[in-house]
Amino acid sequence: MVAVIILTKNEELHLERALKSIASFASEIFVVDSFSSDRTVEIAETNNAIVLQNPFVNQAVQFNWALDNTAIKSEWILRLDADEIIELDLQQEIQERLSKLPSDVVGVNLKRKHIFMDRWVRHGGRYPLVMTRIFRHGHGRSENRWMDEHIVVHSGRTVTFNGGFADHNLKDLSFFIDKHNSYATREAIEVLNQRHQLFDRNDELHAVRGSLSVASKRFIKEKIYNRIPFTISSTAYFLYRYIFQLGFLDGRSGLVYHFLQGYWYRFLVGAKIMEFEKAITSLKTKDEIRAELSRLTGYDLSSSAVDSKE
Repeated sequence: MVAVIILTKNEELHLERALKSIASFASEIFVVDSFSSDRTVEIAETNNAIVLQNPFVNQAVQFNWALDNTAIKSEWILRLDADEIIELDLQQEIQERLSKLPSDVVGVNLKRKHIFMDRWVRHGGRYPLVMTRIFRHGHGRSENRWMDEHIVVHSGRTVTFNGGFADHNLKDLSFFIDKHNSYATREAIEVLNQRHQLFDRNDELHAVRGSLSVASKRFIKEKIYNRIPFTISSTAYFLYRYIFQLGFLDGRSGLVYHFLQGYWYRFLVGAKIMEFEKAITSLKTKDEIRAELSRLTGYDLSSSAVDSKE
């Protein structure tokens, strides 16, 4: 019924939990691994997953590579992160509803909840995060973006399932900070690409092809938020989330989450953009800019590397 694609790199802590959460409905499981050094591959193979390995560029590239290099036979495809869980009610909903959907439905949106420090973050605009994660084979693909990539579907409409879908990373706060530091670099690359057209973004997300919630948030971020000085926008965003969207109701762990993810992270993105803009201000050509950004970020942004992503 459903082929599940999971991208991994050293996910021995989470992978078995994720695999057990899809066992009741997954007809095929593909784990696309970026050469893990832990027990990730062993765990995947023990749980009857087909393992493929490919060097990691970014999430979008890796997922689209998986679509192109796995012999998927199922009608539907689910994208799942290793630290995510399909809860029992959503498992049942997928089993009962998916095969009965009319032929014009090509995508299914899921309502993701975020678990931080073992507590569900219910407020601050963090639930539900509605995103397209299930799509008919041949009708979906990831946008080609360095950050904030989503599944785009075509030739039909989407519906939304209501069952539980949780992002619950079990690693510590240091991991969370390191991960978001990396995210900030990738998001800064996206903003600079938007400003300087350094390479094709190929992002097609809008309300018709995916989640209205995701599309509207991106529009606000790219057309309004990113044009405001980050010292103002990051502060205003945190206050809006924490006060007006009731983030304070999430308790002390919620304060940690909303401050780090809703203020520190947004401020860090802005600071990195400022740093990178200063470094490239005297450069004349796109090749020179890409070379300097590659040096600063550690990502290969050369034209040959980027053009080969799709």
